[in-house]
Amino acid sequence: MKFITEILSKPLFKATSLNGVSILIKISIGFITSKIIAVFVGPSGMALVGNLRNFLTTVQSFGTLGFENGIVKYVAEHKSDDEKLKSTLSTIFFSVFISCFILGLFLFFFSNYFNDLIFGSEFHYSFIFKFLALALPFYIGNIFLVATINGFDEYKKVIYINIIGNCIGLLVSGLLIWKFKIEGALLSIVLTPSLLFLVSLFFLNKRIKILEKINTKSFQFNFLKSISSYSLMALVSAVFGPMVLIAIRTFIIDKIGIQEAGFWEAITRISSYYFLFITSIIGIYFYPKMIVAETNSETKKLFWKYYKGVMPLFIFGLIIVFFLKEYIVQLLFTKEFLPVSKLFFWQLIGDVFKALSIILGYQFFAKKLTKEYIISEIFSLLVLYCSSVFFIKLYSIEGVVMAHAFTYSIYFITLSIYFRKSLFS
Repeated sequence: MKFITEILSKPLFKATSLNGVSILIKISIGFITSKIIAVFVGPSGMALVGNLRNFLTTVQSFGTLGFENGIVKYVAEHKSDDEKLKSTLSTIFFSVFISCFILGLFLFFFSNYFNDLIFGSEFHYSFIFKFLALALPFYIGNIFLVATINGFDEYKKVIYINIIGNCIGLLVSGLLIWKFKIEGALLSIVLTPSLLFLVSLFFLNKRIKILEKINTKSFQFNFLKSISSYSLMALVSAVFGPMVLIAIRTFIIDKIGIQEAGFWEAITRISSYYFLFITSIIGIYFYPKMIVAETNSETKKLFWKYYKGVMPLFIFGLIIVFFLKEYIVQLLFTKEFLPVSKLFFWQLIGDVFKALSIILGYQFFAKKLTKEYIISEIFSLLVLYCSSVFFIKLYSIEGVVMAHAFTYSIYFITLSIYFRKSLFS
């Protein structure tokens, strides 16, 4: 009993447990949303939703100038120094505001161009990009606030925001998809994140009065040089990551068909649900601690706490997912999506290597290893695209998940070698 009590009292267990509740809520809501999308728009609509989600990743990084991880780092470092904290928040806020304004103008006035780029000229959803332009300040503002809260190591508040956001997302998505079908599905992706702005502002104001920390006098150009490395890292991912995914999806549509592209989007969506557990617990618990870790020994303890405490639970969950794959597909989607079940094996193998790699990848941000991150990111994306084209030609749609497994196994081996001192010293 004493051993169990010690485990239950550990901060990691508390964070994981609370995060687990949030993830269960998000997965449950995601199940319902996926079912609604499957029923009302089908596999072809799912492919269009996937392209918009990838594009939104790019918009998010350009809108925030890639500062999201930098905000967490510098707020964590300066939270006890009021003047430096004011400088950090003011400089980031005004920089992001200008970026957001310019990006919004581009999205609004070049909406037809973005429609052809993301969906194709045969579709007419340019109004989606106009709505995105109008919602962008609130969307980016929410990201800024949540990153600030995370920098204060207030992981519980971040989780509460996620829970509230998931509930709002279900209501908005369900209503819009029911009323407007595929247009509603696309519109919900754009609008839902912006609705969380006031919720995040409420939680942050309980920690600090954010408006009192932001003023033009505290703006410092020198600080932009310090945080620009985070911007560069994020923008590399924002430009090349979605571009590669959209290129792969376009290749699948051209060579196999739009339905198969929808099947890939479906397995990717399923993967994203259970991967929330990994990304959330690293983002809210491990990353802030990696930032302040000063020695390889301290970093090693964090890495192995993750591998021993989180990975066994994750792998056990994937085994259950594999044996229940056909039930999961029918539960989440419709019988029309049953071919997705043959994609699970290689997707799950790839997700194990991805989960092993992701905490090592966060070390690039924690220690501001800009050049190394860019090289590893471009290398992994090149491997993903080339292997996807190669395996798709040989094994049809199953080839894209084989490429996923191949890419992340190579990525994990590469990062393990590069961070060998932090892993094994």
